[in-house]
Amino acid sequence: MVIKKTVLLGIVVLALLSCLSVDEREARLTPPKPANVFRLDDINSAVYKDPALAIHLIGAYESRYAAEITPETQGQLNAFYMEALEQLKTAQALAISEKRWDDAASLARSLASVGVQLESADTESETLLSGAKQELLDSNNLSAFLAAARSHECAPLSAEDALPFLERAVQVRQRRTAAFFLNIIDNHTSDTSVQVSAKDRAYAEGQDSVSAMIKGVATVLVDRGIRIEYGVGMADWVLGSAFFVDDSGLLITNYHVIASEVDPKYEGSSRMYIRMGDASSVRIPAKVLGWDKAMDLALLKVEIDPEYVFSVIDWIVPDVGDAVRAIGSPLGLEKTVTSGIVSSLGRRLLQIGEVIQIDAAVNSGNSGGPLLDPGGRLVGVVFAGIAQYQGLNFAIPGSRLFDALPAMLKGGKAERPWLGLSLAETSSGAEIIYIAPNTPAAEQQVPENTVIVSVNGKAINAAQGMFIPTLQNILYPTRPGELVALETADGAHHVIQSVVRPELPLVEAAKQDSRERMAAPFFGLILTPTVGNSIFSAYLVQKVIRGSIADEAGLSPQDPISIRSFRIYEDDGYALMNINVKKRRMGYIETFMQLPAALDSPDTL
Repeated sequence: MVIKKTVLLGIVVLALLSCLSVDEREARLTPPKPANVFRLDDINSAVYKDPALAIHLIGAYESRYAAEITPETQGQLNAFYMEALEQLKTAQALAISEKRWDDAASLARSLASVGVQLESADTESETLLSGAKQELLDSNNLSAFLAAARSHECAPLSAEDALPFLERAVQVRQRRTAAFFLNIIDNHTSDTSVQVSAKDRAYAEGQDSVSAMIKGVATVLVDRGIRIEYGVGMADWVLGSAFFVDDSGLLITNYHVIASEVDPKYEGSSRMYIRMGDASSVRIPAKVLGWDKAMDLALLKVEIDPEYVFSVIDWIVPDVGDAVRAIGSPLGLEKTVTSGIVSSLGRRLLQIGEVIQIDAAVNSGNSGGPLLDPGGRLVGVVFAGIAQYQGLNFAIPGSRLFDALPAMLKGGKAERPWLGLSLAETSSGAEIIYIAPNTPAAEQQVPENTVIVSVNGKAINAAQGMFIPTLQNILYPTRPGELVALETADGAHHVIQSVVRPELPLVEAAKQDSRERMAAPFFGLILTPTVGNSIFSAYLVQKVIRGSIADEAGLSPQDPISIRSFRIYEDDGYALMNINVKKRRMGYIETFMQLPAALDSPDTL
């Protein structure tokens, strides 16, 4: 009898807690208000301490208090804005005078995002080129080549500017890098004052053999001590591949190969080596210099002079069907070369950007090796194979490695920018379906259910399915703390200061927001409250994002649902929502469903 009373009491309490009014359920679907309050004295203080933040706060203040701003207050805000711009210009001038070229380029991007016309010497292109020349003088060859190539992306290099980088590439035996700068010089057909020596031209126009390239690929071994299986101790080794990208002993591999070296959650032992030959070769101690977990990339350092160095600036975007070669150490079998074709482009398997699908044979141990075209140009970094399915393998594009390296060269964990947006691909473009609380986009009150038209003045023109990767490509190489100009289809224009991207952005959001709102970014389910008979809060499906988990589960607009539970399993990497749904397509028969979702969503910005 006591048990029955307890059960009955539990049901009553659950009903009282769950039967929210329509207004209460509507409130749970309303975005949380930002925790901070934007006062004028806070903005005034930020003008001199962090002028980019001040510009962001001005936009947040105007968004939040638009109806209450008097002409006098607007005048103050305008004065703060103009002073903040002057402070940004002053900061950039100081960075240039102190030869902090990366800082100068970052500030140039922020100034350009708010429409400031810069002098020629102050532009991102020129500051990057000045930094590249300085790195060349300091013999930091990889940094020099990267900065020069990025400057060329912003504005084409002159033949005169490209020549010293060509000569250094020849000197350090990087043939594809030399070919990259030779091509720039040859494109300046009207400039005959720059002459490339016959020796340098012959080297740049030559081609390396596969046997030479193999010498630039190493086997990575991570010794994680002993693991116990069924009461028996076994050596715990992680095998991978890596390839040299600089003659100072820098190598690229995958983050998942070396994760135990840098993951603070890992509690076991971990020691890393590379091996240049077979199992009888010397194990050379290696260390992790920098890593980018979101892109599954890591930069290693060893104290040897490599026999061959791959170019990371002469990468190529392949076409489907193009021939490719993978070099690596599958199962520890070093110097293995496999070939195949590009099976598909634009696969969304990582948090940021897209990856390349290939059919070249890839097995455990290939991860981190280079993927090349027949001419030796970098196509990507092999990062995964699915053991159960032969011929279904993937690679991180060479363009993404090019963008990732500058941050990894600084050492430690690479920090990437974050605005707080969850997006969906629609026929109109990248639609904002969710704004995470207490993020820059939430502070600016960027509206949900609208499409992003442009970022930093660049119109988002892409094929269907590529809108989100295109946006990520624009934002990814920038620094957290920079200003980003965002224009949406409703005509709104926001200038937002980015922050450091959380490791799992939606997990952080789920800790602060309601489960009803989290149904959108995790499951593609946009809800509206309704009246229902269930003891659980009732909703109607307002919209189902095409291709989402809810879409695959057969849900459709106007389906009545109630949410039974929602849990985050952070260690296991997924979220789970239990719902009751009456599907219109099934005659409104009530069904219990579980909707699972991965925590590392690729649809965030």
